[in-house]
Parts: sequence; C-alpha cells; structure tokens
Amino acid sequence: MSIDIVKPMDIERKSFEIITKGLNGRIFGDGKDDIVKRVIHTSADFDYADNLIFSDGVVDKALSAIKNGASIITDTNMAFSGINKKIVAQLGGEVKCFMSDRDVAKEAKERGVTRAIVSMEKACSVKGELIFAIGNAPTALIWIDKLIKEKKLNPKVVIGVPVGFVNVIESKELILKSSVPYIISKGNKGGSNIAAAIVNALIYKIKR
Repeated sequence: MSIDIVKPMDIERKSFEIITKGLNGRIFGDGKDDIVKRVIHTSADFDYADNLIFSDGVVDKALSAIKNGASIITDTNMAFSGINKKIVAQLGGEVKCFMSDRDVAKEAKERGVTRAIVSMEKACSVKGELIFAIGNAPTALIWIDKLIKEKKLNPKVVIGVPVGFVNVIESKELILKSSVPYIISKGNKGGSNIAAAIVNALIYKIKR
C-alpha cells in the first residue's frame, strides 16, 4: 500500500473532494450543501447527509443575522473554541459561552439546576440578534423552548445538535415543533464539534 503525502493546504480540499464523491451527486439546495459537507468533514460520518433537518429558509435567515452582527451563544466551551471568532468579530458579532461563569455556577448550585439552564437564562440579557449553537446539553434546548414560549427569548436561529441518550431526541422535537428557524440533527447524534462546524459553514459562506 502506498501513501501519498499531501501538502497541508491541500488536505481540506482533497477531503471535500472525497466527501463530494461519497455523496454520489446528491444536492441539498437552499445553501445547505456547504453545511452538510462541513459536518461530514468534521465527523467523518455520512449519516449527516440524511439526519440534518433544516427549517424553510433557515440558511438565509442565519446568514442575515450573522451579517447583522448577531451574537452566537454556545452551551460548551468546546463549541465556543471551535467557532472562528475572528470572522464573527469582523462581521460585528461575538461568540459567547456562559457555562464556566462563576455567577452561573453559583446560581445553578443554589437553585439545584444545571448550568445549562442558568446559561440560557443569562443569554436573555444579551442585546441584539441571537443564534444558539447547542451541541451538548439537551436541557439547554428545553430551556430555550421554554424561554421562547415565555417571550423572554426570540432567537433568529437555533442550531440544536446535542449528542447522547437522555432527553436528546425529546429536546430536539421541542424545537422542531416550535416556530423558531432551526438546524437540527435527528436522533442521538450530534456534539459540540457539529454545532461549531455548522456555524463555521455559515460564516465561511459570507467570508469566502
């Protein structure tokens, strides 16, 4: 077996060529192709070609919000770290994660709730347009839905891709049934890396 040594700048290009070939000519339309391919690139999992669900017009709505300087709220520092914050800042926005904030930890302990709940409540105080990128905590999605119904939050887009087994599918179903624009991964698959990949695919569309 021979192994070709690929130059660093060619690795991503070659990877996307392999992904495109693996999709056998499938086209997702409405700006979804780049997102699906970047998620597959991040995960090496072609199942995402079938289990990413997009509400009508969500890509355009997300791009509009990002161009308007939307803040992107994540539920983990891993997702926060994975998003290209330099480009978001160039577009007038900011990436925020409250999970490690001392006030969040203190309040969560006092109330006997998860930090994800307190973090989503804290996001209500962020001014301007909001996009949520949730890759780990189904409780975050559950609370986003609750805060929307209470008219305390009005996100432009919710990216809901928590991974796991407890309340994961149920939390995604709440968002699917809501009126908020969404990008959701069906089933148990997802993760902070997937949330970050979706955000990056969107911002790269703008700063291509």
